Amino acid sequence: MARAMFEYTKEILTKVSFDAALFCKEVKKAIDRLLPYELEELRNFIVFLSKQNPHLISSLTYLK
Repeated sequence: MARAMFEYTKEILTKVSFDAALFCKEVKKAIDRLLPYELEELRNFIVFLSKQNPHLISSLTYLK
């Protein structure tokens, strides 16, 4: 079940990557819902996504 939540989170973040404010809001939700070990994977995913969308890099501040 937890893995499904992580995959769902990645899907949502990909879909809202056009808007940095909405993206940050979804990152905050993900931090509350995901397991601690998944947060590092989420960080790696955001780094990967922000290479394509540089305006998203500010959302990494929530994961530190």
